[in-house]
Amino acid sequence: MLKHRGFPGRLPSSDFQFTIRRPNPKGATPITRRERYRDRRAPDRKADTAFMAALWFQFGAEPFERGNLDAGRLSWLFGREVLPYDDPFDPVSYEAMLIIDEDAARAAFPDIFDNPEDWA
Repeated sequence: MLKHRGFPGRLPSSDFQFTIRRPNPKGATPITRRERYRDRRAPDRKADTAFMAALWFQFGAEPFERGNLDAGRLSWLFGREVLPYDDPFDPVSYEAMLIIDEDAARAAFPDIFDNPEDWA
């Protein structure tokens, strides 16, 4: 499992996890698409924004390996802002390749792109 050096482990002052420490011996947790409803709590929305900002500043528009990124946090963005890069895509592989859909990310998280100094 690739460990993304320099990637934040969690949202500061919270329990929202962004990375995992070690691989699960039973296999990786599958990445699935989770619906983000408009009535989600503000801390959940903040965690999504901070995670998307971290992904963007770490990888940009380049493909990246899932590695030690948290499947639960990825699942909130998967299928919209984060897309599978491999064909066929294996949602339970630590080596699965993903890519950020820049247009979808800009539409969903304009603060990251309009005010990058706040997130860098």
